[in-house]
Amino acid sequence: MTTSIDDGRGRWKDRPPPARAWKGRPGLSRASRTAEQDRAAGGRGRRLVELGGGRTARASVELKVLPNTRRIRAYLRWSDGGKTTEKYLGEVSDTTRARNLATAWAMAFEQKLLMAAETADGSWASSPSVRTIMRSNRSRDTKPELALRSAAHRLGLRYRVDTTPVKGLRRRADLVFTRAKVAVFSDGCYWHGCPEHYRPARQNSQFWNDKISNNRVRDQDTDVRLADAGWLVIRVWEHEDPGEAAVRIAQAVRGRLQ
Repeated sequence: MTTSIDDGRGRWKDRPPPARAWKGRPGLSRASRTAEQDRAAGGRGRRLVELGGGRTARASVELKVLPNTRRIRAYLRWSDGGKTTEKYLGEVSDTTRARNLATAWAMAFEQKLLMAAETADGSWASSPSVRTIMRSNRSRDTKPELALRSAAHRLGLRYRVDTTPVKGLRRRADLVFTRAKVAVFSDGCYWHGCPEHYRPARQNSQFWNDKISNNRVRDQDTDVRLADAGWLVIRVWEHEDPGEAAVRIAQAVRGRLQ
């Protein structure tokens, strides 16, 4: 696991998201809407999409709640010769539009849809700290996750993937061993605040620091809730060797089945 940032899966299951989480303020001028996008992206020069032939277009993020859903979906949009292109980025789940826009722009960079434009004050997309953020954006089937699954499978382990260990608990684990009651989380070093590799971002620092702090609290809460339900929680940092981590998981699973 990543986003992260809070992945939001199930956050709005019982109610629609509040308007403040996705709707723009009515009556905003075009200049104000542009400034909102610039702030979320980290600067006007960081909103560029390459069109080919040396041409670029300035993109915007749109947040939508589709009919019959309770999830906020983010899209990247830009125009070329009067034709609008729209790319789906993913779901966002924060409680404010500003934070959801910022998360969506991070997704766009991670998916390599944007140019990492250099600016006089240093591009957040080209800085080492934010490259780490982009690489570690929370999603299913990340490289560390796939490597861990493969290593566990080679040891003869069979498991469920990306599912909720306990019914009614809105937390999903990456590998779930139902008989042994072992839940494994593959944690990105940035999003989950690895003590060895986490380095605070310099751009939008308060936003990112709050995100990481909230993720740490959520992780601790998840561990406690699962332990109270009789589960063993194993967390594997993305920097760990997947083979060694798989051995640790196998020992725990087989030990609980004896």
